[in-house]
Amino acid sequence: MRTAFFATLLLLSAAPALAAEEPSGCDKFKWPIEHERAALTAPDRAKLGSGSELATLPSTGITLALLAPGDAKLPTPPERAPKEGTFAGFTSFKGTPKAGIYTISLSAGGWVDVVQDGHFLKPKAFSGATDCDGIRKSMKYEISASPFVLQVSGFKENSVSIAILPSE
Repeated sequence: MRTAFFATLLLLSAAPALAAEEPSGCDKFKWPIEHERAALTAPDRAKLGSGSELATLPSTGITLALLAPGDAKLPTPPERAPKEGTFAGFTSFKGTPKAGIYTISLSAGGWVDVVQDGHFLKPKAFSGATDCDGIRKSMKYEISASPFVLQVSGFKENSVSIAILPSE
């Protein structure tokens, strides 16, 4: 009986860890990611430094160089404080071609803030999976046709590929 009690206790303590495990594989995203994945891995991705400004959204992905959070000088404090030893950065866009739902996808896991008109935009949907070469997470945001800032933080590497594409 005592053994059964400890076995049950062990299983219950492991349950939260099992529930928190993310799906694995490219087929585990909640929506098709072929276009996003192609943009994130395209050889012609624009290479940008943190703090750069673009007139419009690029048709393919970008690779954003990241800095230590204190050096990144994010325009708005991120909604989630970055952990020590991680990297952050931002880029500004003068506008989108038209208002609508855009998919923002990343090659690695980290925190994303989309700031428009002085407010954080909340994602309309989120999907992520491990073990999918070139893409780690994808979010859908409703973005108006006005300037916005994309801030990223909490990344383990000093660069990240980003794709911002109209949602299908």
